[in-house]
Amino acid sequence: MPGDQILSSIQQRKNLDAIANPLGKLLSRQLTPLDLLPHADLREKLVELTLSGEPPGLDAETASQFQRLRTALEDKAVEDVRVVVFGGGTGLSNLIGGDSRRPIWTRKPFVGLKELFPKTRAIVCVTDDGGSTGELQKDLPLIALGDLRHVLLSSIQSVKLQTLYGLSLSQAADVVAALASLFNLRFTQRPASAAFLLAQPDVSFACLPLPLRETLARLVELLFSDPRLQPTLSRPHCLGNLILAAAIFAEIPQSYGSVELLGRPELQAEALILALGSLATSLGAGELAVLPCTVTQALLSVLYSNGVEVMGEYKSGYAQRGYPVDHVFVEFCDKPDVSSEVLETIAEADILVLAPGSLYSSLIPIFQIPGLAAAVRQNQRALKLLVSNLWVQAGETDRSMGDVERKFHVSDLLRAYDRNIPGGTKGLFDQILCLSLKDVPASVLQRYAVEGKVPIYLDRDKVCEQGFVPIECGIFSRVALAEQGVIQHGPVHLAKVIKTLWAVFDHFKDTQEAKAQSSLLAEQVVRLFPATDKVAPEDSIHNSPKSVLSPCLRYHQIAKRLTDLATGCSRPVEGVAPKDGAGVTLNIIDQLVSSEISASILQMVENILWRHPDIPLAHLDSVRGIVCVEQDLWRRCQKWDSVFSFYDPEDGFIKIRQDQLEQEQSFEVAFLVALGQSLLGNYVRHKEMLPLTIDSIALGKVYHLFLRPVRERNCWFSDTELRTYLELSRMLPVSGAADHFTRVINGEEGFTPPGLLMGLNYAWYLDNRFASHVEYKMAVMKVAPSGLIPEQRKMLGRRKRLVTFFREVVFRKLQRDPLFPHAL
Repeated sequence: MPGDQILSSIQQRKNLDAIANPLGKLLSRQLTPLDLLPHADLREKLVELTLSGEPPGLDAETASQFQRLRTALEDKAVEDVRVVVFGGGTGLSNLIGGDSRRPIWTRKPFVGLKELFPKTRAIVCVTDDGGSTGELQKDLPLIALGDLRHVLLSSIQSVKLQTLYGLSLSQAADVVAALASLFNLRFTQRPASAAFLLAQPDVSFACLPLPLRETLARLVELLFSDPRLQPTLSRPHCLGNLILAAAIFAEIPQSYGSVELLGRPELQAEALILALGSLATSLGAGELAVLPCTVTQALLSVLYSNGVEVMGEYKSGYAQRGYPVDHVFVEFCDKPDVSSEVLETIAEADILVLAPGSLYSSLIPIFQIPGLAAAVRQNQRALKLLVSNLWVQAGETDRSMGDVERKFHVSDLLRAYDRNIPGGTKGLFDQILCLSLKDVPASVLQRYAVEGKVPIYLDRDKVCEQGFVPIECGIFSRVALAEQGVIQHGPVHLAKVIKTLWAVFDHFKDTQEAKAQSSLLAEQVVRLFPATDKVAPEDSIHNSPKSVLSPCLRYHQIAKRLTDLATGCSRPVEGVAPKDGAGVTLNIIDQLVSSEISASILQMVENILWRHPDIPLAHLDSVRGIVCVEQDLWRRCQKWDSVFSFYDPEDGFIKIRQDQLEQEQSFEVAFLVALGQSLLGNYVRHKEMLPLTIDSIALGKVYHLFLRPVRERNCWFSDTELRTYLELSRMLPVSGAADHFTRVINGEEGFTPPGLLMGLNYAWYLDNRFASHVEYKMAVMKVAPSGLIPEQRKMLGRRKRLVTFFREVVFRKLQRDPLFPHAL
């Protein structure tokens, strides 16, 4: 029976037969050769054709058509197409031209977007505060330069370099290799001279063209001759960061020191853009190839779902909080400013790409900067792409807000953007490039799984429901997989995919314009009938004129504080008995020994205060000094704990057992616990533990605490705040005795008194690895409360209130709107 007769027969019976219905639909479909390519979306098929070629087993005519189509896609002229890529660090540099920090980069430096699209520009996130970038910010009031340097090197183009200096392609490659060795050079000890740096064995400085050599030599010399830059040489650094800093300060008169520059942000901004443009031109990247997302210094704050909010991108990168990130906030050191060059670049772009990278410390900070998200949305004619991350990232994408035990999906990334970017994801991108796992060998996925690395899975239906077009394709580097056995974004493949999508962009414009109209209609509906989805409102940026101190200014304040801090070691004084419970006599100042230990203590305290910018320096107000106590003099009772430090309110000194100085992390824990205790000051007038006996039966003990009168108190907290804390620490006020609190301890159970609990929670809040005891107790927040045991809900409530107390009272964090970082 002919096929159409079969189909007609089936159509008559389709309501009667469960087999006939799906069979009829299958027979009614008309297949084309394009159906031989994987995926359903036509764009995905064309990308697959570009990357992998035509499918096998075709007849000559069909194969010829596929080849013609592939050639047309590859030959599409894109020399004048203006591409703008947003991101930070490795993901951005890799997309533009490969990861220039890797030694193997110099083998193929002329790849990626920059080679296919010569008019590519990068807009770089500048909230990094780790490594050489963080060290630089101790001395200079500059935005983070590390990622700018990284992307600048990756942006060097072969044609520009050859044209600029009259080089052959092989000579241009040699120049890039020499520049990579120079810009990636790191040192830990102060170099003797500029000549010494440029003569390092790993630096091929003589390979550079003379004009470029003279430019870079002048900038390196400036590091040694400019008094403002000289202090940087005493710290561990990446030379490329210092060269960029020298280029900036070359544009600023020497009469402006670091402190004066803090009051002239417009002078810094102008110098930054001029220096970047000049250096980029000299290197062969193009004048505006690399731009900072903002010219204002900024720091990143991360709020976890358990209520802890800590500051610092570097710190959040190695944190293991065990809770999803709820929100991130960019805290500016001055009124946030975006250069006109950045806004003009976005407005003129034909293609806008959001590069892969750290979810919470790369793209989101960029689009929290006032004006940037709006500028992208206003450009409604550009092709807009998001390149999804490949793998979950510890501390960021290894937890889902919906279910902390479930791994991340692409839809989770989109929800994170919605929650953290003003106005959400609408208008920022339309298509999402995702990894096609079918192209990844199973053995590689298995090995990654053993190492705890899991891919971010594409949940296509949910992504489509959110209004985006997923483009699943093999965007990883085959070379990296073959040579190193790793899966990472491949600059060559990504550039080809983006070029293919641009080549067919006009063919899908009707769909694009319809979607834009639909989006405008949806916005009007939302205004009339607000939804309950958690999307950050467009006006929700925290726009206070000055939120946080400039890192440079904070560092100088830390140094000033430390000069007023007495340090040293205790030693027995002949004829003087050790002080009860401490092993240190009352005339402590007479016992301080000036030694290398004092210098070591101060250096470690400086590192701690710098590493934890959440610590207000006013927390040191009650601390007169730090004393390390020899072990045989240590008299503190350790019945309830193994904490070898405490704050002594009688003399104002932090006492730390000397063996805690042997490892910096042990000292850090000891110092932070004691510093937290110091906030309570001399709040206690009297405390005692008395037995609890009823009818001659010993039931336990009662801990009694009597507060010192307010007028005699030296305490970080107000009277109300102090009483709130005592109740959160399970101390009960005695009726009719305003300054008397008690706590009943059952039998021989242990007990953490309020002072020690304050110290432990203080250390835990800053880094949960420092107080496993508190981490264990806080774990109740990971468990969904049950209606079976009401006490569980009470306990959960107490834990949440305690975290809130530390966030808002101890560390003076701003109260936040539940939807976004708008200060209440």
